[in-house]
Amino acid sequence: MRSGPIAAEAPHAAEWLRPARTALLVALVIGLAASITLSQLALAALAAWLVLARLTGRLPAVQMPLLGPLAVFAAWSVLAALGSARPLDSIMACKHLLNLGAVIVLVNALSDATLARRFATWLVVALTVTAVLGLIQVAACPGPDATAHAGALVGRFLRKCARARGPYSIYMTLAGVLAIALTLTLPWLARLRGRVRWLAPAWTLMGASLALTYVRGAWLGFAAGALVTVAGLGRRGLVLAAALALLVTALLAGLPGVGARLRTIGDAADDTTRDRLAMLEAGRRLVAEHPLLGIGPGQVKHVYPRVAPPEALRRATSHLHNTPLQIAVERGLPGLAAWLWIFAAFLARGAVLRRRLPASAADDRALLLGALAAVVTFLVGGVFEYNFGDTEVLLVALAVMALPFALARRGEPAQADT
Repeated sequence: MRSGPIAAEAPHAAEWLRPARTALLVALVIGLAASITLSQLALAALAAWLVLARLTGRLPAVQMPLLGPLAVFAAWSVLAALGSARPLDSIMACKHLLNLGAVIVLVNALSDATLARRFATWLVVALTVTAVLGLIQVAACPGPDATAHAGALVGRFLRKCARARGPYSIYMTLAGVLAIALTLTLPWLARLRGRVRWLAPAWTLMGASLALTYVRGAWLGFAAGALVTVAGLGRRGLVLAAALALLVTALLAGLPGVGARLRTIGDAADDTTRDRLAMLEAGRRLVAEHPLLGIGPGQVKHVYPRVAPPEALRRATSHLHNTPLQIAVERGLPGLAAWLWIFAAFLARGAVLRRRLPASAADDRALLLGALAAVVTFLVGGVFEYNFGDTEVLLVALAVMALPFALARRGEPAQADT
């Protein structure tokens, strides 16, 4: 039994720790949907909340899922940075690794399955608002000349509005977070009942906004996640697949530009495709030259002009629009193996947790399946964009990855490693 000043203050601390956590989780959700600064501040505050909760006895034990692969990947990244041609610059680029702690922070902040479900709902609602902003952006887009004469706030919102981007700086970010949210909620749609009847219109709005980003990699990522969901739902998945086919047909009919963009997937004559193929060739050469430690995090921008093939349309870039390739180039093949270990461990552990959930926990099983499929969406989307380096997209993916471990508190606690 605890004794001393800290234990004596525990009852008083309990009075404000719970509402403080709720406020911080809401702030995090708003940040994930609109502001990277707010989301990172909220995560830092939640980390401090965890320390206080542990000291006052409100948090019996700290859960550390995926700690092994996360630690190995972080350690190898630092080693690759120290071995690079610009070690100080490369070490500074490693600050991005701090985002990976979001999984551990959220697993402990989401202390039970009820709170995990509530957090997931808040996130979907917030991203639906973000999607609506993207739709308004495209619908109200006056063209580049008109935005110059608009007010500062309106002009900023309507800048580069031919493709939906919402409050983010670029359409690829909106596409990445919406693809994850759409996949996460697909199993919920299959169980459409009273408390989630709002989800069908919300899902349609997010789907339309994703379509209007015109980001083909995110579309392919969503398609992969949808296949995982359909397979995981069994017979119910066939009904969902038919509904998805109807929705995609409606989007193609109602948004002709989307159909035209879809037809360019894999077209070697497309300028974007040609440039991505040139980046693949440059990345292949860099991995062959530096297979062990890579060139160091954040160093692609310094070496790409040297290795860009003649057919490359851009002679300078900071990333190669392919997450696994970028990881291998920056951290070598062992770094890529450590990165793959993170997600392989998550998917394996998530599949085990889903099997352990009783059939009566249908809502939790749907949420867990959605989380697994959403991570597949993130990974497949990363084959076409460096989404691991897009902090907004990465934080949404990490938040989703925390959900299965929070749901695991129905039964066994999640293990600290695999």
